Amino acid sequence: MMNQEHIDFFISIVGKENVYSDKAHKIAYCYDATKERFEPDAVVFPRDEQDVSKVLKYCNEHKIVIVPRGAGSGFTGGALPSNGGIILSLERHMNKLLEIDMENMVGVVQPGLVNMQFQKAVEEVGLFYPPDPASEEYSTLGGNVSENAGGMRAAKYGITKDYVVALRAVLPNGDIIVAGKKTIKDVAGYNTAGILIASEGTLAVITQMTLKLIPKPKFKKTYMGIFPDVNKAMNAVFKSLAAGANPVAMEFLDALVIKALKEKFPQVELPQDAGGILVGDVDGSSLADVNAQLETLKESFSKNGSIGFIIAKDEEESKKLWFARRNASPATAIYGTKKLNEDISVPRSKLPEALDGIYAIGKKYGFNVPCFGHAGDGNIHVNVMVKDKNNPKEMEDGHKAIKEIFQFVVDLEGTLSGEHGIGLSKAPFMNIAFTQAEINLFKNIKKAFDPNNILNPHKMGL
Repeated sequence: MMNQEHIDFFISIVGKENVYSDKAHKIAYCYDATKERFEPDAVVFPRDEQDVSKVLKYCNEHKIVIVPRGAGSGFTGGALPSNGGIILSLERHMNKLLEIDMENMVGVVQPGLVNMQFQKAVEEVGLFYPPDPASEEYSTLGGNVSENAGGMRAAKYGITKDYVVALRAVLPNGDIIVAGKKTIKDVAGYNTAGILIASEGTLAVITQMTLKLIPKPKFKKTYMGIFPDVNKAMNAVFKSLAAGANPVAMEFLDALVIKALKEKFPQVELPQDAGGILVGDVDGSSLADVNAQLETLKESFSKNGSIGFIIAKDEEESKKLWFARRNASPATAIYGTKKLNEDISVPRSKLPEALDGIYAIGKKYGFNVPCFGHAGDGNIHVNVMVKDKNNPKEMEDGHKAIKEIFQFVVDLEGTLSGEHGIGLSKAPFMNIAFTQAEINLFKNIKKAFDPNNILNPHKMGL
């Protein structure tokens, strides 16, 4: 339990202006995007890696829980202090872009740097950092790495793990480690960086990241494919990619989302007969390359039942086409007062079957389940809409439906999360996706890094 002696020690390390145990700070750092609330005992803002090391060493010796935190924008409770202790916030001081290495095409950053700030900085010198979670304007790169964040560009460029070259991190006992090198190849030792990516702050506190950059594409265009139903659209996804299409993004909206958008945002120009929509970008080093990609998509969409194909003429039209996808989530509010949203992922060829099954489970319990998301990489945002959140029976049925959806998705060789992580909210379902032997292995890895279980305990069911 936290006492004044502990607070005084933290003050001696980082200064009084970086330690808070007042009610206002406890409230400010007690929640994330899940809206669940757990108050910490204190909030500490380390100034550098040495501060992090000293704080962790002390907490390890005194069995004080530590929860690392960036922007607190996660959807699964990964940065919530569900067991009290201290929030170790990296956003205030450890938020710098340390280097853009043009020769080796990497950026060296601290964990508190916001994703969008990094993207803008590297694009100014002609480079490109593709991972673009929806929270890119405020989520931190440390949080992105800890959750292995995805984004709309993942269809072509992959996700955060594909761009992590090396990490610096502090173990719970205060030891500082380096995982990876600034080299293209590195097969010496275990892949420690790979273990820390997506570990949700349960194994170590990441203090520095070296991230791969690529040349910035010179040309980009936006497209929209219109289909009479979402099943045809989903078939067009994997068949178009197999035909040689390589879009930056291939996002989808189903009929329920399209209906909600028309009602919520009357200014949105969506085809009246659209039952499913695919929207995205293509990019390349030349206009000829971009146009060839668009032609491949148009032909493949047509073969798979599309009833229209739109190409944005300029940036203004591009924004109009993207408006529907970017506002899909708020539009679904017309279907209920509580949204149980999950981010399951399936092999792309299973997308039609996955949506059919998800809709069937929703119908079984009497819920509308509008779906949208990243069709290009098989990542579906499933929204079980509870009409009355104050009705215990409806909420119970909603959670039953989610559990059935998880089991169904795993049976399709899919997974519980494509980008949001497990945290607290999905921890009860880990036994659906993993065998007991696999869960025991996770627990043993956790124990090897954190034998006293002080670092973000009980997240991911560990």
